[in-house]
Amino acid sequence: MSSPNSISSPAKLLGSWQAVAKIIDHTQLKPEATSAQIVKLCDEAREYGFGAVMLNPCYVELAHSRLQGSEVKVGTVIGFPLGATLGSVKRFEAAEALRLGAAEIDMVQNIGALKSGNRELVAGEIRALAELAHASGALLKVILEMGLLTEDEKVIACELSERAGADFVKTSTGFLGGGATVQDVALMRRTVKIGVKASGGIRTAADVRAMIEAGAGRLGTSAGVGIVRELRGEIAGAPAPGY
Repeated sequence: MSSPNSISSPAKLLGSWQAVAKIIDHTQLKPEATSAQIVKLCDEAREYGFGAVMLNPCYVELAHSRLQGSEVKVGTVIGFPLGATLGSVKRFEAAEALRLGAAEIDMVQNIGALKSGNRELVAGEIRALAELAHASGALLKVILEMGLLTEDEKVIACELSERAGADFVKTSTGFLGGGATVQDVALMRRTVKIGVKASGGIRTAADVRAMIEAGAGRLGTSAGVGIVRELRGEIAGAPAPGY
């Protein structure tokens, strides 16, 4: 997978369904997700060429075992979905996930601390997890939960994440009443030189196109299979489903 700082142009990405699939984090984060659903998630990621699976920490070891020998990375979430756990707990959770085979960590920033003006706490948590991830050769993405932030807070959160060593900033968890918007992705892309991940509410090829054109270099979605099937039809010149 390409580094977050060598993002392909939108035209290059959108010219190939395989290129789009490679930047999709195939996601299953529902609390009721079963081990059978995680196995299916991993098998779909292999079949469709997704860049990563994204799942809850309790399934990291299973996914790592299932994906042995493939190029699909195992990603997990830390401090999810509220971001309000203690920094020490986030560090422990991340260290355990990395030990069990995670190659990508999506942490939720402490949203309340950011809104309280406690930038040192926010940056300190990000820096600690970035150091852990990088020591294991893993990536760190910081979930900002843009729908809960003011415009000024969005910029501050992006800048803090970049300075603290994150590899990506990410729009949202998808669990707290807001998903990715074109406007937020564009703001993030203008603000940082690191990667931008759009996540939350991405369900169609049109959604994918809009997010990539706005500047997203990674996409988090549970609808990846349908999106790739739709893109394959469009790029091959066949009518896309629903059109």
